[in-house]
Amino acid sequence: MASNRVIVVGGGPVGLVAAATLAMQGVPVTVVEESADITEDLRASTFHPPTLEFLATLGVTQSLHDRGLISPLWQFRDRKQGAVATFDLSLLRDETPYPYRLQCEQWKLTQALREKLAANPDVTLHYGLTATSVEQNADRVLLTAKRADGSEEKLEARYLIAADGARSFIRHSLPVNFEGMTIPERYLSLSTTFEYRDAIPDLAGIAYVSDPDEWVTLLRTPTLWRVLFPTDPAEGDEAMMAPARLEERLQALVPKDTPYEVVHKTAYRVHERVADRYVHGRVILAGDAAHLNNPLGGMGMNGGIHDAMNLGEKLAAIWQGTEPEILGRYERQRRKVAIEAVQAQALRNRSILNERDPAKRQAYYDDLRAVADDPVRHKGYVMRSSMIQSLRDAATVE
Repeated sequence: MASNRVIVVGGGPVGLVAAATLAMQGVPVTVVEESADITEDLRASTFHPPTLEFLATLGVTQSLHDRGLISPLWQFRDRKQGAVATFDLSLLRDETPYPYRLQCEQWKLTQALREKLAANPDVTLHYGLTATSVEQNADRVLLTAKRADGSEEKLEARYLIAADGARSFIRHSLPVNFEGMTIPERYLSLSTTFEYRDAIPDLAGIAYVSDPDEWVTLLRTPTLWRVLFPTDPAEGDEAMMAPARLEERLQALVPKDTPYEVVHKTAYRVHERVADRYVHGRVILAGDAAHLNNPLGGMGMNGGIHDAMNLGEKLAAIWQGTEPEILGRYERQRRKVAIEAVQAQALRNRSILNERDPAKRQAYYDDLRAVADDPVRHKGYVMRSSMIQSLRDAATVE
């Protein structure tokens, strides 16, 4: 029966991981995605250890390693004083086969999953379709979507996964309270060919640099360094993106004799929000459609992928006869992680970087150094920052 399947709205990493998880267990899937093209942008690029473990079950982890960069170390720094504390994920070698972060742009995962799903007869991929309405009753979901030429497609399914991102149409069509806040400053992300480790020899591949006036993060991707600055919301786009202004900010961070080559630049608003409910009858939210957080810690995409794996496994269990009430456990488990782990850690990172009071800044630094110097606390810290601990905690939630 054509409706005996799951519709996934959204063809990014979260939607495609959900589709692949379902298809691997014999559940027919239809993916609906607006864009036929994969944008090779420089958005999320950090894969945490448990995410790599999940993706290994889908057969795509090796392809990410082939195109990525292994980063076992990350650090907090002070913009004037230098390194404060360096954290070593190799301490996790007895907990995971991947005791490191893998730096690899998310579009490479999207590409690998598209290729894998295209070869699966249980998967139908619809590109160039925009969701316009969703209806449901006790037995099915009906999705209406529109093509660029104005023609419509109507799709039926037993369940629908909303993985359509931060501006989720599906979420907006539901009675969802998207609780939280919008961070006042905008974030400016610049990608440059400059090799920061030539100027900062003790720099880790991922560094969060605290400063009372302008914090910054430095992150090494396979080909570039990404530099993230907070930006006064009163500074308009034209002024913020002016080449002279970009050069001024980069030179203030690390002065050099020649101009910086900026390969990519983007600015965006940052939100900390979690939906009050993930499960709405036969429509379920996942990824950015369910929760948003700032990027300090690299937990957004990873948390969304963890949603997709958890949800895919539970929907597959329903196909095999488990009662649909199991979806309530998905909501309880994943909201707990979003609120108590992902959001809390991202806010703590921002607080450390943004602290202006000298005494509080010193207290943060002293605590970070003490953690890094104590093997037991150090391991516990990277268990949390790598998202391993949050998944173990969530697994205990009934």
